[in-house]
Amino acid sequence: MDQQNPFPTFPMYFRGLLLLAGMYTLAWSAFYRYFGTELVNWLADGGEVSVDLPASYYGLFGIVVGLVIFVSAFYPLSWYYLILAGIAGKVILAIWFALGFLPDLGWNKRSGFHLLFNEILWLVPLVVIFIRACVVKEYIRKNLSAE
Repeated sequence: MDQQNPFPTFPMYFRGLLLLAGMYTLAWSAFYRYFGTELVNWLADGGEVSVDLPASYYGLFGIVVGLVIFVSAFYPLSWYYLILAGIAGKVILAIWFALGFLPDLGWNKRSGFHLLFNEILWLVPLVVIFIRACVVKEYIRKNLSAE
């Protein structure tokens, strides 16, 4: 083995992070799906929301994204495209919330928390995990196909 390029590994805690990110997304999205009106009013932080926001559709899409991220943890090297789909889904959810909900809710600590900690912050570990999966998959493809 080349000492310059040691074998890249995909640690087990990356799978745990994928499971956690999937369940966290799934849980918050279920709140939007089943308690949409109440949750949106709570996110308004005392302000009155006069329009009917599509919280149910937002939640349904989030549930699908959460399931995709969750399932990607089982075979992350083979199903790395699911990690990428989860990243794209989280970006779509963040943009949807920022453009579709924030103008009516207003920027406050609750809406800011949701956007920053539930959507945007999860992008960092997901991107790191996706990059590592691609590096390990490429290493295996190059070194095992040569034998």
